[in-house]
Amino acid sequence: MAKDRLITSSYCFVLAANFLLYFGFWLLIPVLPFYLAEIFQASNATIGIVLSCYTAAALCIRPFSGYLLDTFARKPLYLFAYFVFMLIFGGYIIAGTLTSFILFRIIHGISFGMVTVGGNTVVIDIMPSSRRGEGLGYYGLTNNTAMSVGPMFGLFLHDAGVSFASIFCYALGSCALGFLCASLVKTPYKPPVKREPLSLDRFILLKGIPAGVSLLLLSIPYGMTTNYVAMYAHEIGLHTQTGFFFTCMAIGMAVSRIFSGRQVDRGRITQVIMIGLYLVILSFFLLASCVYLIKWNAAACTVLFFSIALLIGIGFGIMFPAFNTLFVNLAPNSQRGTATSTYLTSWDVGIGIGMLAGGYIAEISTFDKAYLVGACLTVVSTLYFKNKVTPHYHQNKLR
Repeated sequence: MAKDRLITSSYCFVLAANFLLYFGFWLLIPVLPFYLAEIFQASNATIGIVLSCYTAAALCIRPFSGYLLDTFARKPLYLFAYFVFMLIFGGYIIAGTLTSFILFRIIHGISFGMVTVGGNTVVIDIMPSSRRGEGLGYYGLTNNTAMSVGPMFGLFLHDAGVSFASIFCYALGSCALGFLCASLVKTPYKPPVKREPLSLDRFILLKGIPAGVSLLLLSIPYGMTTNYVAMYAHEIGLHTQTGFFFTCMAIGMAVSRIFSGRQVDRGRITQVIMIGLYLVILSFFLLASCVYLIKWNAAACTVLFFSIALLIGIGFGIMFPAFNTLFVNLAPNSQRGTATSTYLTSWDVGIGIGMLAGGYIAEISTFDKAYLVGACLTVVSTLYFKNKVTPHYHQNKLR
């Protein structure tokens, strides 16, 4: 049983490092649209483009980061990316033009793409394989916990009149503490791996592409939600603390991850994902309907608004550790980094599309139409996962 021990000092340190990294990340997510609109007078479409630069940059580095993590020592690469990610918060403070902000945002996205793949790969290395689903569930829970307090804290600071420079400093301080925790993680020795000639599957897990397509479609409405839900509430006249929306999402994710990880370890990966898909479909159609419900009863709409956040959290919280394990199970141990980068790349592509599409649709129409489009995409994702991804996974899984 000793070798199946999950809770170790290194595991706790990597959890703390991940929480503090994502706290700095999530603190800015709902604030940046206001920052761009107030400081640079950017339109909704421009905001969507600027924010998507971050995701596009992360997307570009993900496949290469997976290859690098599979080829070289993982911890030094993880720490380097973490350090760069931390420094860029200081860059935001000195960014005096929209162009310079975009440049820092791109660098930030590159470092984020590397540090998240590195963290995911390192935590898999230091946990027993028999408890991987549970371990990844708790690891992802740190992101959810950060999501519960980060956006709320960021919006609280903004609403209280705190300067954007001070908000950036809070994010910088969080990541500085996280970097300290990351440096204390002890990783196992990784013997040199003989590398075959460079080919596409060194950067992208080809067997993971079908699952990646399904995940991409899901992340589009998720990207719309995390970036624009506060502006959507303002647009429809919902006067409430929208920061609590993220708190409810995180509570849903926290509760669902605790149980779903154990189900994943019992081999019920595709079944767990299907349950999450059904919940997500319901959630986004309800979110799009809030624009009509508020005209009937504002109080009922407020209750539904936060209930939707809870449902979204439960749905995605169920699916995250299952999807992550699915990708890892399709790859040999020597390609864990590639599997993780493919999983996160699929997610990032959808998030980027969601930012762009959400801003564009809101510019030519309204945010509720954007969420309606997102809800339809979750239906497409569910049908594709059931008919294509599930049989493909069971035919090609290695463990």
